[in-house]
Amino acid sequence: MKTAPFSAAQLRESVIAVPPLARNSSLAICERENRRIIRFLEAGGIRSLLYGGNAVLYHARLSEYASLLQMLDEIASEETVVVPSLGPAFGLAMDQAAILREHDFPTAMLLPSRDAVDQGGIATAVRKIAEAVGKPLVLYLKFDRWLNPELIKSLEEDGVISWLKYAVVRDDPATDDYLREVLEVFPADRIVSGIGEQPAIIHLRDFGVGGFTSGCVCVAPQRSMQMMHAIHAEDYETAEEIRQWFCPLEDLRNGINPIRVLHRAVELAAIADTGPIQPMLSDVTSEHVAKIRDALQQMQ
Repeated sequence: MKTAPFSAAQLRESVIAVPPLARNSSLAICERENRRIIRFLEAGGIRSLLYGGNAVLYHARLSEYASLLQMLDEIASEETVVVPSLGPAFGLAMDQAAILREHDFPTAMLLPSRDAVDQGGIATAVRKIAEAVGKPLVLYLKFDRWLNPELIKSLEEDGVISWLKYAVVRDDPATDDYLREVLEVFPADRIVSGIGEQPAIIHLRDFGVGGFTSGCVCVAPQRSMQMMHAIHAEDYETAEEIRQWFCPLEDLRNGINPIRVLHRAVELAAIADTGPIQPMLSDVTSEHVAKIRDALQQMQ
């Protein structure tokens, strides 16, 4: 994998894929199938991988964390940036940080939680975890006002933020006071849109953020990369056509569950055998499988 220090340019060079984590029937992480997913993404031009929610790292065992990092380190190409996640619990994150220090990942993302947290405590935790990792962290803003802009500014001044993943869902992504306030205190080129292709045009064009993450990129990396290049080239008509092309699968993810649908879609698209999803999530139903197949067929 690529171990060079983070630079904001990386966020414009590749869609940041957020893939599922393949497991075998015993729920052990499966190196072979995860290799297939990564090779498929790299063949489609992807050079940035973020392992977080879609990989269900919220519920990963601490005992498997070291082997997960070792696997990702070994199977990603020399040109691919890999960002693992840690947390969301503080104690777990601190134990994971000690393991992360033994590897050369350029950064790691702190998974967010709304349980038993407050804003001042979150900021303190970010500082302590970043110190334990020895590198700035990716801050994941998933919930509205989860961390106020003044605290984000202070964390940036302290040098503990690598980049921001902004993933607050809005009925109208063009109307987002929180994102505008965050942009007043944090550089736009180090913020990425974190909700896939659907709000990416608005976030990049109208708010000026640097890039975007995607789950659906895992079934069509070339198309997602084409969309990114079109946005950067200000060819918004082409970008919009591609955005709509992704809608059948994205609508299912929004309607059922983003993680559960993507986990099975990667398998149904014959990319890799993703295996059972990690509890505390359940697999999609047979009815959902039929709908996912239909959505994938529409995207041919």
